[in-house]
Amino acid sequence: MAYTHGHQEPVLRSHRWRTAGNSCSYLLPHLRPDMSLLDVGCGPGSITADLATRVGRAVGVDRSPEAVAAARTDHPGVDFRVADLFDLDGRYDVVHAHQLLQHLQDPVGALRKLGSLGRLVAVRDSDYPAFAWHPDDERLDRWRATYLAVTRRNGASAEAGRRLLAWAHAAGLSDATYGSSTWTFAEPADRRWWGELWAERTVASTFAEQAVAYGVATGAELAEVAEGWRAWARGRDSVFVVVHGELLARGT
Repeated sequence: MAYTHGHQEPVLRSHRWRTAGNSCSYLLPHLRPDMSLLDVGCGPGSITADLATRVGRAVGVDRSPEAVAAARTDHPGVDFRVADLFDLDGRYDVVHAHQLLQHLQDPVGALRKLGSLGRLVAVRDSDYPAFAWHPDDERLDRWRATYLAVTRRNGASAEAGRRLLAWAHAAGLSDATYGSSTWTFAEPADRRWWGELWAERTVASTFAEQAVAYGVATGAELAEVAEGWRAWARGRDSVFVVVHGELLARGT
């Protein structure tokens, strides 16, 4: 698996912003203090640590040693492990994965594996083609086109959010229910944070390295796109909406 984002500082900064409240509120009513929970693809662990306060036992796993090291530093009281999903065993009351399936070449197989590990499976993935923003800017259009081209080259599914229900059915999961939610960046502080974050990620992340290596964009072109992000962030009327699909299903 070629991970599109990487684990550079601006990427980890973005991932550390995520909490149970802003990233998996659809799951929270189903949690109890006596439950065990496995968080797959936990990254720097902010969601895992939040979920750990709501269940009896929580384990966060990620393939990246760098991400797990960051998680252990940020949240020393939580159990984080370096592991690949397909090497895991055991059984948990809940298995959770946030923004994982979109990066995998076999999302159906991954969901099937999640279902073998958890009685309740909860996944949330974004849908890049459905993202919306104002005002129009051809530099942000180029950002999305570049991102989609890079993910296609990596065998990933940037439109994963809309496919979760179909993938769950193909994986043989039962009682699958689907919903959606958004992250919306419209307040001045939120715009500055989101715009500067993506300006940095556009030129200083694995995504940027892959875009150049694959011949999708040049460094100069990416720098222009980064300026588009900063211009968007300065606009008093600027809005950016990140669309996600959410799925709950019973394991196998």
